[in-house]
Amino acid sequence: MNTTELSIEFFPPQTAEGAEKLRTVHARLAELKPAFFSVTYGAGGSTRERTFATVKEIAASGSEAAPHLSCIGSTRDSIRAILQEYADAGIRRIVALRGDLPSGVGDAGEFRYANELVEFIRNETGKRFRIEVAAYPEWHPQARCPQDDLLAFKRKADAGADSAITQYFYNIDAYLHFVDSARAMGVTIPIVPGIMPIASFSKLARFSDACGTELPRWMRKKFEAYGDDAESIRAFGLDVVTSLCEKLLATGVPGLHFYSMNQAGLTTEICKRLKLA
Repeated sequence: MNTTELSIEFFPPQTAEGAEKLRTVHARLAELKPAFFSVTYGAGGSTRERTFATVKEIAASGSEAAPHLSCIGSTRDSIRAILQEYADAGIRRIVALRGDLPSGVGDAGEFRYANELVEFIRNETGKRFRIEVAAYPEWHPQARCPQDDLLAFKRKADAGADSAITQYFYNIDAYLHFVDSARAMGVTIPIVPGIMPIASFSKLARFSDACGTELPRWMRKKFEAYGDDAESIRAFGLDVVTSLCEKLLATGVPGLHFYSMNQAGLTTEICKRLKLA
């Protein structure tokens, strides 16, 4: 029997065609019976309406939806209004993030850090929402040092977060070390590893360089050797991510959170190989 809690991330589609495709993807991934689907939120709330529409549609289908909510560029009044909208829609889970300031915008808003947002949600709504926060096993790219990043994570937990979802990684030692370090600081909330299936190595490399995720040299060399052979890249990527998940499950992780990129195939195949489907 599958006792591992799965969760899956979507981003709000920009077009009617994208929305229709996501309905099909959601229907396929819902067969995995994830605990929830999270939906991202653009810088400074730039996708607020699309996020809310996607969340409501997922919730209406019978799945649990967890909207991302970022505090940068927001006011207490705007966050209060959004929380009320989600409460009215029956949403029970929030992914609370600092977020990024939109390009060309100088005002960070009334919140500076995610722990302030978590504290605000708790003060405003009590235990109405289960609050997920982010964790960075290879450290946030803007952190001055690992200790600073750990302290920032502890502040989010102390402010009332229920659990954490990590940035994706391919170095399992980084995750295990982060969890051990957090526990040593007294953080007890579950820390769920984020999993990024690999569809395109060139896109993954660009994204990883930007967000500070290490791609181990052996992986880079193997992917680069495949050149434009998409089938070999897909097959090797599936092997790499499946192996990573197997090792994580063997350590007793509290769950797996898949960054689906609004695609169903790779996540479904990995879960099938793990006998989680």
